[in-house]
Amino acid sequence: MQDNLARKKKYHTFEDYLSWDDGQRWELVDGQAYAMAAPSPEHQRISGILHHRMFSYFAGKTCEVFAAPFGVRLFLDKKWHEKEAVFQPDLTVVCDPSQLDEHGCNGAPTLVVEILSISTSSFDCIVKLNRYKKAGVREYWIVDPDNKIVHRCMLQEEHDEPTVFRFDDMLTSKIFPGLEIALSDIFPTTEG
Repeated sequence: MQDNLARKKKYHTFEDYLSWDDGQRWELVDGQAYAMAAPSPEHQRISGILHHRMFSYFAGKTCEVFAAPFGVRLFLDKKWHEKEAVFQPDLTVVCDPSQLDEHGCNGAPTLVVEILSISTSSFDCIVKLNRYKKAGVREYWIVDPDNKIVHRCMLQEEHDEPTVFRFDDMLTSKIFPGLEIALSDIFPTTEG
């Protein structure tokens, strides 16, 4: 199959990425292709709750929230080895309509949300965090279902220590006043 052969190459371009039609979701980092596992039911539940709350908050505003699959292309004007970066965050908030095209978002969105899974946690917490910061993403939420916490990272602030929100806390955005989501709604208890 052509798609499988294409991903055996050592370096992929955005054009390669667009040609893959095998039904698999892929991310492209420094020209390397990474297959994305299908999300679990818990992951989908959390994503749906967050998307619903954020969609309601942004209704009637310039910024829009998009749920995966939604491509975010970064570093398109920088060094050659960073030209081919395409991520598919779980949720993406774009405040500049000129960044939107038929392939998703071209450039750094304002806020990105990633929901961790066993297979993606180190990639989301290290590689993506560093790329989002370098690209200019302002706020990054890392949702950890196993520990029922959310890390809010302010990537463009000088002192960018993450704020940790726990189960009984209200998750808030620092750049979007009034965007508040109870973590008890995101991580419902299984009792009852």
